[in-house]
Amino acid sequence: MRNLITLTIFCCFFPLTEHLAGATGNPGRHNKGWRAGVATMVITPEEPVWMAGYAARNRPAEGTLHDLKAKALAIEDADGEVAVLVTTDLIGFRGNYMSGRIIDRLRQRYGLAANQVILSSSHTHTGPELMRPPEEYLHEGEKTGHYAPEEREKIIKYSLGLEDKIVDLVGVALNSRAPARLYSGHGVARFAVNRRNNTEADLKPGTQLAGPVDHSVPVLKVEGDSGEILAVVFGYACHATVLSFYKWSGDYPGFAQIALEKAFPGATAMFFAGAGADQNPLPRRSVALANKYGTTLAAAVEAVISEPMNELSPGLVTAFSRVNLQFANPSPTQEELLNILEESSGYPEYLKVSGRVLLRQLEEGKPLMVSYDYPVQFWRIGEQNMVILGGEVVVDYSIALRHILGEDLFVMAYANEGMGYIPSSRILNEGGYEGSRSPVFTSPWAADIEIRIIQEVIRLAGETGIRLSAAE
Repeated sequence: MRNLITLTIFCCFFPLTEHLAGATGNPGRHNKGWRAGVATMVITPEEPVWMAGYAARNRPAEGTLHDLKAKALAIEDADGEVAVLVTTDLIGFRGNYMSGRIIDRLRQRYGLAANQVILSSSHTHTGPELMRPPEEYLHEGEKTGHYAPEEREKIIKYSLGLEDKIVDLVGVALNSRAPARLYSGHGVARFAVNRRNNTEADLKPGTQLAGPVDHSVPVLKVEGDSGEILAVVFGYACHATVLSFYKWSGDYPGFAQIALEKAFPGATAMFFAGAGADQNPLPRRSVALANKYGTTLAAAVEAVISEPMNELSPGLVTAFSRVNLQFANPSPTQEELLNILEESSGYPEYLKVSGRVLLRQLEEGKPLMVSYDYPVQFWRIGEQNMVILGGEVVVDYSIALRHILGEDLFVMAYANEGMGYIPSSRILNEGGYEGSRSPVFTSPWAADIEIRIIQEVIRLAGETGIRLSAAE
């Protein structure tokens, strides 16, 4: 039984108020319809680059299963308010370093604020490693995997080129805006399995699965003025971890997008990852299974599109804020880090790399992180509400937020920046992989992480005009 969020959230009341500084839009005045534009770009690395997602990898990529893509959808409402969704076949942007640079450039070039842009990642584990802030790299002489100077330089080169591509991509989408109609709906796909409650090796046909899941498939359809489908945006709450080999691919989300673009010629299919950080596609480990799950997801989307969908009135409201999240333990001392780096400490090598980075910061007199300003977005696209969260968010958040804000809510995770797992109070209490660490790897998040995030989502919803009664 969930108990933390029920203390205060369900009895909150949010009156209609002026929009916060980070919100845009006025859904009350419509004198024309939507305008929308889409754009697609291949972002597959042109040289062997280290891959992201699995610490055990020991060499760069060795080929391509299918191309990685970045895609952009620009929408404009009846009052000229604009927002842009960018979806990518990437693991995600670490922290706000690279994504912050992209947002800054989008603001300078196109006048877009942070609340008007979503940088979404599918979290494929067969995509490239992306660059990190300079302080997160080891010294030149410390050669470890993708931290080795020659590998790091290739990653940085690719990442800088990717920034240019995404900025240009957004410009193409903005410049291609034309009259459009938007529709929303929900489907179902049932291949996600809660990995905390089901052991992969023990699964057999007919096994009774345990643990919370979110099998919903949110769908946003964008039609052109003559009824042609311009874009299909869809999501699913499940790790993109079917594949773990050394070939570039979008994993099952990549196969789903390919299938939908074949089913709807001329349309751009755009996947976003939901709150599925504790969900895996099981069984897995083969291209055939990745294709199967992608085809299953695409079929769920097609089923939604084949039925009447909810047409959305041309009003757009976007909001962005940050909520300060604390850690359960103080940042590690120099002595604690030295103990972690001992050969017999039991820490895996990838965490020892992080330990060496933190130790160097202390030796240089730099303070370590003591909290994290976590990004939260809320979009209202006509009558469709969408919550957008950073990091690897577990399924409890989508379940709780839909209980509060309605079962038709879209919940997107892995957006804008990654700072590791975002556990719920349940997972923190249970322990285990998803709840064991924060951005400072020696400490879990503080116990109030879930209530802080959900309260901030509700605050933004209230600021964008959503009224919640005490009964909710």
